[in-house]
Amino acid sequence: MAISPPSQRRSYWLKTLHQWHWMSAAISLASLLLFSATGITLNNAAWIEATPKTINKTLTLPQDLLALLSPPAGGGQDKHALAAPIEAWLDHELGIHINERPAEFSADEIYLSLPEPGADSWLSIQTASGDIEYEHSSRGWIAYFNDLHKGRHAGVAWSWFIDFFAGACLIFALTGLFLVKLHAGNRPASWPLLSLGAVLPFVIILLFIH
Repeated sequence: MAISPPSQRRSYWLKTLHQWHWMSAAISLASLLLFSATGITLNNAAWIEATPKTINKTLTLPQDLLALLSPPAGGGQDKHALAAPIEAWLDHELGIHINERPAEFSADEIYLSLPEPGADSWLSIQTASGDIEYEHSSRGWIAYFNDLHKGRHAGVAWSWFIDFFAGACLIFALTGLFLVKLHAGNRPASWPLLSLGAVLPFVIILLFIH
């Protein structure tokens, strides 16, 4: 079996690494910009103050739906989803998406927390009268993207996307590392700069974080 000369092997690895490097860069570019920008806004949250905008609504559950409320026997507390017709009615009337989130049932009240990126919401239903109180407090677009950065209340699909994005960034970083190794002979500053980037965080942790 013929053995490829070093120049051919080097050419093969350069081509392969460049291909994986630019593909992972293209996939992760937009998200890398988003997470970098929100890293700055999160790190300097005190400089970016936002006044929450709060909306309150009150309404009453129709009698046919009121009959579907099922407080737990014995007057204790329990958590389970609202009946589908009640959830659909609340979604339509309040412009929300409950998505079968569990509500807290007590003897005289049902409480449902509805947090989302950049906002907090809740509603309560009086089981005897069907009176509903709803509150939505929004902290603005910066808070929205900050919460996406943290994966806060963003759902399973966004959690999967963060894992996918992190994997693309790992490929981008590792292929970049191997490309540095292959090009380091012609670029004397490569290893000093790489070493500085690797050591600097640990120096700051050891000297300034206590």
